[in-house]
Amino acid sequence: MATLEELVQDAQTRMQKSVEHARGEFNTVRTGRASAALLDRIEIDYYGTRTPLKQLATISVPEPRMLTIQPFDPGSMKQIEKAIQESDLGLTPSNDGKIIRLPIPQLTEERRKEMVKVVRGLAEQHKVAVREIRRDAMRHLKELVDKGDVGSDEEHRGEERVQKLTDDHTKQIDELLKHKEAEVMEV
Repeated sequence: MATLEELVQDAQTRMQKSVEHARGEFNTVRTGRASAALLDRIEIDYYGTRTPLKQLATISVPEPRMLTIQPFDPGSMKQIEKAIQESDLGLTPSNDGKIIRLPIPQLTEERRKEMVKVVRGLAEQHKVAVREIRRDAMRHLKELVDKGDVGSDEEHRGEERVQKLTDDHTKQIDELLKHKEAEVMEV
């Protein structure tokens, strides 16, 4: 039977994972410079299976405005190009038969604003996830009270702790968002 302490710990762990996931997602959003993390969200239909690009190719950053992708299987080159073109990155790949080159153009003001919207959307998704974890924890807390495992004073303290965790983790996501927005808008 889960105790109040275990319930709060579980909520904290899950909320922290949501913050870390947000951080990772933000790294995949394009700024003015090349980063292999840009391609982390790209998945390729590889023989009928959705496979992350980084499992199918070596991604490197030979210069600040260029990514190169070297597929392990040259036969997957067309699918990789197609997946990059269909992504929200707005990049145009070119290949020489062995390597796909991905030039990273300077972002226009309009494109920067679009990227900020993408980042805000990602932040909101992760804040919703944190609030869902809170709702989940509150429901489990109610179950403990209904079974008589926890008194009303403990329930109140537990609710306060879970709410504080929610506020802290939401604030962390907001901080990440603020930094990423500044990075995207930086010329």
